[in-house]
Amino acid sequence: MFTVEEINLMCVYNISSRTALMNALCDAMPDFDEEGMREIAETALVKLEGMSDKAFTAITLTPSYDFEDAETGS
Repeated sequence: MFTVEEINLMCVYNISSRTALMNALCDAMPDFDEEGMREIAETALVKLEGMSDKAFTAITLTPSYDFEDAETGS
């Protein structure tokens, strides 16, 4: 449901609840200078808004540390 980029971004913020995460992303939105970051945050917010708190607690939010992909650009 969430992309790797969305999960990595969400993991930077308070993931204790869906509401806390949504508030944190909204608060951070003005600080996203890069258009790509803003788009990632916006799509994550849409997905979070469309799910229940119960569904949120069922997902695993663990950042991806796939450095090989980052180095090769794939």
